[in-house]
Amino acid sequence: MGYASLSACAQDLERTGQLVRLEHEIDSHLEAAEIQRRTYAAGGPAIMFCRVRGCRFPLVSNLFGTLERARFIFRDALEGVRRLFELKVDPSRLARSPIRYLGVPRTLLAALPWRVSRAPVLANQISVAELPHVTCWPDDGGPFITLPQVYTEAPDRPGPARSNLGMYRVQLAGNDYAAGTEVGLHYQIHRGIGVHHAAARARGERLPVHVFVGGPPAMTLAAVMPLPEGLPELAFAGALNRRRVRLARPPHAPRGPSVSAEADFCLCGYIDPTRTLPEGPFGDHLGYYSLVHEFPVMTVERVYHRTDAVWPFTVVGRPPQEDTTFGALIHELTGPVVPTLVPGVLGVNAVDAAGVHPLLLAVGSERYTPYADNPEPQELLTQANGILGQGQMSLAKYLLIVDGGAGDVDVHDIEGFLTRLLRRFDPRRDLHFHTRTTIDTLDYSGRGFNQGSKLVIAAATRDLRELPGHLPAELPLPAGFSNPTLCMPGVVAVSGPPYRVASNGSDGCVAGLCEALGREHPINRFPLVVVCDDAEFCGRNQNNFLWQTFTRSNPAVDVHGIGSFTEHKHWGCMGSVVIDARSKPHHAPALIEDPAVSSRVDALAAPGGPLHGVF
Repeated sequence: MGYASLSACAQDLERTGQLVRLEHEIDSHLEAAEIQRRTYAAGGPAIMFCRVRGCRFPLVSNLFGTLERARFIFRDALEGVRRLFELKVDPSRLARSPIRYLGVPRTLLAALPWRVSRAPVLANQISVAELPHVTCWPDDGGPFITLPQVYTEAPDRPGPARSNLGMYRVQLAGNDYAAGTEVGLHYQIHRGIGVHHAAARARGERLPVHVFVGGPPAMTLAAVMPLPEGLPELAFAGALNRRRVRLARPPHAPRGPSVSAEADFCLCGYIDPTRTLPEGPFGDHLGYYSLVHEFPVMTVERVYHRTDAVWPFTVVGRPPQEDTTFGALIHELTGPVVPTLVPGVLGVNAVDAAGVHPLLLAVGSERYTPYADNPEPQELLTQANGILGQGQMSLAKYLLIVDGGAGDVDVHDIEGFLTRLLRRFDPRRDLHFHTRTTIDTLDYSGRGFNQGSKLVIAAATRDLRELPGHLPAELPLPAGFSNPTLCMPGVVAVSGPPYRVASNGSDGCVAGLCEALGREHPINRFPLVVVCDDAEFCGRNQNNFLWQTFTRSNPAVDVHGIGSFTEHKHWGCMGSVVIDARSKPHHAPALIEDPAVSSRVDALAAPGGPLHGVF
C-alpha cells in the first residue's frame, strides 16, 4: 500500500488494531517520551497523542515499534525492493528468472520523483514556536525534532538527482539560538549533508536546507538508509512506498530546492557557510548524553504544515529503542548486498545493544589457501580493512571478524559468534590497533571529539582453547578488585576501584592488575576479562555486557593484557585480554529518567488509568 500521508498510515494501523488513541492530556516535556519508551519496551501499539498541553497538533509515536508493524506498513513494497537488491548483487538473475522480476519496472518507475503543482504541506504557515516541542530526557538542551528528514541538494548541480535526505537531529529551542528564527542542525561525520555543506563553503554560499517532518513513512526510513553515495534517498523512498515521491516548489523560493509535497511539516531555511552555535546536550542512542558542541545553525525563513498535520516523534536512548527496528529492517533489505561491497565478506552486524558503531561483527572467508589448514588470519585482515573503508562502517570502534567460509557462523547470533572468536583468536598475534583515528561523533570514550582508536580482532580457523563455563572456586584478586562474575563462557567481569584522573589518559590501575595477576593466575583460562564499576550489572545479561564493555572503552588506551609485550610495533599479550570499561571523567553521563515524571506515568498506566493495558 502506498500511503499518501502519515494520517493515512495512522488510520490503517488503527483499523487493524495496531494504533491506540490517547485522549488524556499529555505534557510534551518528558512525559510523552517516557510513555513512548515504556510502550516500545512492552512491544505495544503505536500511540496517537490527541491532546498535547500547549500544542494544537496531535503527536504520534511508536509507528515502527515492532518489526512486524514495520513490515506491515511496507507490506506491499518489501518484496519489490528486495528484488532490486537481488539484481544489484547478480544482474544475471533477470535472464535466469524473468517471471520473478516482472514487477521491477514498476518499482523503478516509483523511484522517480514527480514534480507537482499542488502540495498539501504548503497549505498553512506557522512559526517555529507553534510547532510541537518534545523534550525526551531531563538534561536535554531543549526540544528536538527526533524524526527529521533533512533535505539538501548539491550546490553545483541542484535538483533531486544529487540530493541528500538524512536524519540529522534538529534542536528547536534553547542555547544561543534566536527564538523562532534559528534552530540547531547536528550532523555527524561521514554523512551526505557534509558533502553539500563543504561544497557550499567552498563557493562561499549559503546552503539551502529543508526539514520535513512526517509524510509517507517511507520518507522516514529512507532518511536513515545507508545508501551508496550518489544514490538519492528520494528514489529509495518512492520504491519503498510504491508511489513516486511528490516534490513541489515553495512559493517563497520558487527557484530553490523542492519540498516534499506530502510531508506534514516543512521548515525552510539555510545554513550560513561558516556560522555555528552550541548544540545539545541530547540523550542519544549510545545510552549517554551527547554534550554541547559547535554545530551548524539553520536560519528558518518559513514553516509550512498541511491542514491535517500530525507530528511524529521517537525517543533514542540506550538500546533497544524504536530505532532498533530501523536497523533490523535495513538489514533484511540490504543484507544480500554486503558481500558485493568487500569480496569475501559474508555478513556484518553493527551490534545494536552496544550502540551500533562501537561494535561491529563480521564473517569473512579465507579463500586463497584451500589446500592448507592455515592457523593464521590472512585474508580476514584484508577484508577487515575493506570493511573499515565503507561509509558508516568505517566508524566501527571494535571490529571482530571470524572465518565463516564453511557457512556455520550466524553474525546475528552474538553469543555464538563471540564463542567462535574467543576459542580461536591468539592474543599474541590477532589484535590489530588503529590509533589516532576517527570514531563516532556520539562516542565519548576517545581522546577528543570524533577522535579515538579502533581494534580489529581476527579469529583463525582452528580452536586454540576451551572456554570455561563457570568460575573456579578460588579466583584471588588484588586489593580494590572484587566480585568476579561470569558474563558468558570465556568472559569474566571484575569490579574495579573508581577511576582516578591521570594526565596520560590512564590511571594505571588495570595495567597494575595485569602485572599483579601474572601468567600463572587461573583467570588466564578466560580469554577476556572486563574491569568495570559493577561486575554484577555487567554479567546480569548479554545487553549489559555489550553496552558496558564497548561504549566505555577506547581500545588504544583501555585494552590491556596479562603478559603484554610490543614487538616490531605490534602489541600483544600472553594471557587474558583485559578491557578497562569503568566510567571515566571524560565520559558523558548516562541517561536517567526524571522520578517525578515516572511517577505520573505510573499513575496513567495503573488500573483505571488511560494507559492501563498499553504497557
